[in-house]
Amino acid sequence: MRITVETSVAAPIDQVWHAYTTPADIVKWNTASDDWHTTKATVDLREGGAFSSRMEAKDGSMGFDFAGTYTKIVEHKRIEYAFGDRKAEVEFVPAPKGIVVRVVFDSEATHSVEQQQGGWQAILDSFARYVEAKQKS
Repeated sequence: MRITVETSVAAPIDQVWHAYTTPADIVKWNTASDDWHTTKATVDLREGGAFSSRMEAKDGSMGFDFAGTYTKIVEHKRIEYAFGDRKAEVEFVPAPKGIVVRVVFDSEATHSVEQQQGGWQAILDSFARYVEAKQKS
C-alpha cells in the first residue's frame, strides 16, 4: 500500500530544497515528536548515493537508523529513494504561497497505516515549521 503525506512551506524552493537535503538542517527538523531527535545525518545527493539518519529517543531508551539509496534526483523538483525493500518519492511543487512538499511511500507491516501516516506527517510538519522559522530569522 502507498501512503501520501504533504505540507505547504512558505519559502522559496532553493531554501526548501537545501533544508531537505543538507545534514546540518536534517538533524534540526527530522523528528515526529519532542521526545525524539535526529543525532546524525548523512547525504550523498546523487543517483546511487546513500543517505542515513539516526533517530533516537531523547531519554536514550531506543533508537534506529533510517537509511537508503537515492534512485532519482531532479533538482528542486523530485527525489526518489529506496530503503530496504520499500520506495518513496518526494515532490516539490510550486504553490501560490511557497512550495508543497509531498511524500509518497510504501507502507510496512509492523505499524498501522494510521501510525505510519501520522509519524511521517509529523516529521513533514516539523520540516515546514523549521524552514519557515529559519527564513524569518
